[in-house]
Amino acid sequence: MSSNWHEVVADWQSGLTFIGKNDLDRSLQMGSKKEEGNISPMELLLLGLAGCTGYDIVSILQKKRLDLKKFQVKVRGKRVDTYPMVYSEIEVEYLLWGEGVTEKAVRQAIELSEHKYCSATAMLEETADITSTFQIFD
Repeated sequence: MSSNWHEVVADWQSGLTFIGKNDLDRSLQMGSKKEEGNISPMELLLLGLAGCTGYDIVSILQKKRLDLKKFQVKVRGKRVDTYPMVYSEIEVEYLLWGEGVTEKAVRQAIELSEHKYCSATAMLEETADITSTFQIFD
């Protein structure tokens, strides 16, 4: 397989629960939220977005040699009522802690992530209006 291909496997457990595994055998439990321990597949899309853009932001701010102490990405999504019930609106909130972390640097990092680097954003913005905000704390 080409290096551009990624493969995952979802092994059915019982009910509506699956264990998802990647090619390094790392796993997570997913399925219906009504069953204990599950993250829904649609929530995983939001988590993918959070991780993708979060990775970009941290990488960019580290290259700027900013002293980031803590970072959190919160993502909320609103789905349409008709099938296939895609996300129509997604809100991303970036929460950053650190000394010397400036609004300008954070805005630039978010702009680069959202419009150049984050593959998840590029895919999800095909169906959803994605907006973002950020807050910086000492």
